[in-house]
Amino acid sequence: MSISSFTRKAFLGAGLSTALVLLAPALAGAADLKEVKFTLDWAVQGNHAVWTVAQAQGLFEKEGLKVKIDRGYGSGDAVTKVASGAYDIGFSDINAVIKFDAENPTNTVLGVCQIFDKTLNSLITLKKSGIKTPKELEGRKIGSPEADSSRLMFPAFAKANGIDPATITWTSMQPQLRETMLVQGQVDAITGFASTSVFNLTGVGVPADDIVVFSFPDNGLDLYGSTVIVRKDFAEKNPEVVAAFVRATIAGLKAVAKDPDAAAKTLTLVDPLAKIELEKARLKFVLDRSMFTDGIKKAGFGTVDPARMQQSIDVAVAAYKIATPPKAEDVYTTKFLPPVADRMP
Repeated sequence: MSISSFTRKAFLGAGLSTALVLLAPALAGAADLKEVKFTLDWAVQGNHAVWTVAQAQGLFEKEGLKVKIDRGYGSGDAVTKVASGAYDIGFSDINAVIKFDAENPTNTVLGVCQIFDKTLNSLITLKKSGIKTPKELEGRKIGSPEADSSRLMFPAFAKANGIDPATITWTSMQPQLRETMLVQGQVDAITGFASTSVFNLTGVGVPADDIVVFSFPDNGLDLYGSTVIVRKDFAEKNPEVVAAFVRATIAGLKAVAKDPDAAAKTLTLVDPLAKIELEKARLKFVLDRSMFTDGIKKAGFGTVDPARMQQSIDVAVAAYKIATPPKAEDVYTTKFLPPVADRMP
């Protein structure tokens, strides 16, 4: 559908998990701050203000942490970097985590704080392509970086929409070339987060009404989106660090929800060239669709419905033909979350 008619549906019923909440002591006042390397999933964008505002307001320091925030190059890339130990903590699509854990059962990565209640994974095209339904992607050329989470999940999207994936021709490119190649007609469609591609396209002059977005949630895949991730053995060895990072993240989420305009201005702490007005609009786009849904307002930040999480696992298992599915507890845990009362907006 056209982005101008993009409906603002919010998820309901993100029930409270019954998993144990880790009551780790606060690290405030520690003589030495614990250094933490944190990788984002992409170039610095509005939704990443969760962590830049935490940095700006001293929320990490309050928890005894000194956090270095680096840009990422896709959810798959972020998972790999965390799994390898190159980064302590990351931000990645939970569906990329499921795939990685199934393929690497001895070195699993774990979601510890769900940020996106609703995935932003999408297929994006332009009206000039003539593609009006997902089925009409058959026989077309789709472009994306190889590590893009929407590309990784395309088999599930294809199954949900009756698309024969064998008819698709994939073109790989660097992230910064994706929207340009779509505008130039070198590809017929691209995969990516709607929050990234829509604003990149309008930023180069494409009218909003010319952008066609097939979001995963609106086309058969009611999946969770991105989450804070850690390596499972890191979490076991450093539970207080993980819990402290999660508490600072929740505080950052509250600050973003309360005043997104002010939060967006802090993005320059990580990217001095960030276009603040653009990122304010992008942040509000993501808040409305994924980060501050009705379900989150009722149940609190970080809340996960076990049944929906299992659905994400089931979809990934079918899409990737996973022989040995990961267990839900190996994909996501709520034990590092603060009490529900501390997670309410």
